Amino acid sequence: MKKLSILALSAALAVVSCKESKTDMATSTTEQTVAQHTAETFNVNTDSSMVNWTAYHKGGLNPRFGTTKTTGLFSVDNGNLISGSLVSDINSLTTDPTAVDPAITDGKTAADLDMHLKSADFFDVEKYPSVKFDITKVEDLPAGTESKVEGANKQVSGNLTIKDKTVNVTFPAKVEVTNDKVSLVSKFTINRQDWGLAYGAEGDPKDWMISQEVNLGLNIVANK
Repeated sequence: MKKLSILALSAALAVVSCKESKTDMATSTTEQTVAQHTAETFNVNTDSSMVNWTAYHKGGLNPRFGTTKTTGLFSVDNGNLISGSLVSDINSLTTDPTAVDPAITDGKTAADLDMHLKSADFFDVEKYPSVKFDITKVEDLPAGTESKVEGANKQVSGNLTIKDKTVNVTFPAKVEVTNDKVSLVSKFTINRQDWGLAYGAEGDPKDWMISQEVNLGLNIVANK
């Protein structure tokens, strides 16, 4: 029976590892100079915008997913997005109830996971209540670049600050600009260790059970 369980787990891991990714892998580097807000500015519509997140156990098992709300602004010059700042309130972080089954988590619910993620074990919202993203550069998506975002037309770079660590990340995005609205859609993967997001001390087995990859989805709408 034990051997069968191990084989079943191995098979599950193989299926997950072969599963096609639905996000783009962000590239990262050191903190860069933030693009200045000039020309026309558009304020993020919090009710129409959302940041989606998905995290996993090791091997892509047991996905946990949810949302956070965001505020901010974009700057546009000659019909092109040139800068922007987004601030996600981690106090608004909510885990989708369907992502946590109390029947297999010793009675723990999505609300329990919310509290754990906001605790000092992870985001420590009492000290660091928000996550910030400041655009450093927006360029046309290089020719031949494949993206999981349908209609992706831009490559966006920005300083992502989580807790007290800032890392510059670059990812494809679909950006649309009209006279009264700017929209940005992207879905990309980051490595949480780049920001020192770990559960417990270094090498803690509890942290080992959690995948280092976290998927983020930006669905941002800004209006004049």
